[in-house]
Amino acid sequence: MSGDDRATLDFYANEAEIYAGRARELGQARLQRFAELVPAGGKVLELGCGGGQDSEALLALGLDVSPTDGSPELAAQAEKRLGRPVSVLLFEDLTAEAAFDGIWANACLLHVPRPALPGILAGVHRALRPGGAFYASFKAGEAEGRDRFGRFYNYPDADWLRTTYGDLGWNRLDIEEDLGGGYDQEPTRWLHVTAIKLS
Repeated sequence: MSGDDRATLDFYANEAEIYAGRARELGQARLQRFAELVPAGGKVLELGCGGGQDSEALLALGLDVSPTDGSPELAAQAEKRLGRPVSVLLFEDLTAEAAFDGIWANACLLHVPRPALPGILAGVHRALRPGGAFYASFKAGEAEGRDRFGRFYNYPDADWLRTTYGDLGWNRLDIEEDLGGGYDQEPTRWLHVTAIKLS
């Protein structure tokens, strides 16, 4: 997550054990579709891994996953689940170049302030190998704001996201919308973005 928002990081620090241990729907079909876009055994970076549930599922699908989170407390919880090191990484500190076949960012880039997101996306694009797959999900909305826990969200719409992903060099950019929930148990419109880097 962005290092600029202390309230959001503090929430995850204080709620790490509960947040990481909660039962949640993994969206196995979405994980499977992502895995099919990555070569067998391909190297995948997970941003904002939380409690490590998605990394666990991607590992089970045969991918070589490097889990990361911006919260040291959540990274420690994910390490317990995964039995492997989980790096503490803020989105803006991603400096890898052509290192990953896929990057998975489920419900995490939604915390990045809108002005900062283009730079974060450029870093993700740089870290992908040619033909690499990138998945991210966002809570849909019209303007930045906070939820009842004080967490910051960018709340984009599909048009804004399509513009923000911009002309970085994507071979494909798909945006799907569905209804779901989250930790706050509020009905939520989700935007799911899948992008493929040009080969």
